[in-house]
Amino acid sequence: MTSLALAIDPAAITPAWRSFQQTLPVRFAPIRNETEYQNLIQLLNGLIDIVGDDETHDLADFLDLVGQLITDYEHQYHPVRDARPGEVLRILMEQQGLTICDLSNDIGDSTVVSAILNGQRELDLEQVKALSGRFSVSPAVFMTERNFV
Repeated sequence: MTSLALAIDPAAITPAWRSFQQTLPVRFAPIRNETEYQNLIQLLNGLIDIVGDDETHDLADFLDLVGQLITDYEHQYHPVRDARPGEVLRILMEQQGLTICDLSNDIGDSTVVSAILNGQRELDLEQVKALSGRFSVSPAVFMTERNFV
């Protein structure tokens, strides 16, 4: 049985990886500082614009990988107690003096907003992006593992 390491052809992979990295607007690698973190958040937002909720999109797995890099960095450098996205949204709304009606244009009518706040409904990727932009926070604060699946 051949090990995976022996099956990899570095001569073929290295130029492909180099080309891939040069194509991207940011370096795709584990995040090492806040600048790289902010750059990958921008990349994630762009990917959400392109992929949306289409799990069959060619870039869906790439979206998942970028999201995982951001999540890993945040767990290490921005630890937060586990909070449901609805709880986070409620806190941000209180901080900015917003009502359910204020978010209707961003994520849906008052019934949808209320269901999200009460944990009865998950945010979809478009709603995550809208809230991330509105509150100037990482999309990861509104994401759960179900958003990535």
